[in-house]
Amino acid sequence: QVQLVESGGGEVQAGGSLRLSCVASGSMIEISVMNWYRQAPGKQRELVARTSDYSTHYGDFVEGRFTISRDVAKKTVDLQMNNLKPEDTAVYFCNVLARQGGGPPYPYWGQGTQVTVTV
Repeated sequence: QVQLVESGGGEVQAGGSLRLSCVASGSMIEISVMNWYRQAPGKQRELVARTSDYSTHYGDFVEGRFTISRDVAKKTVDLQMNNLKPEDTAVYFCNVLARQGGGPPYPYWGQGTQVTVTV
């Protein structure tokens, strides 16, 4: 089983910054894609940022404010969020596509961390 633990959420004023971190653990895991999603109350979960061996992608709403970074050896993925807006308020989830023990790839989710941006 692949386990994901997120940290770094909290409350910040508009224009401020937060850094989210996620660490994956489990035996014999091979991670191909690491993502950050978010879900605001009453809205669908949406992709914030994605990173793989080949590319990095951001949601349109990011507009250059966020940066995703990955440490393959440590199995971590961070999301640096700058110039936060109240509409960024949501629960942020770490998500990975990983193989374990040579099995097929499977998506795993963290428990989520709350980000609240006040005016």
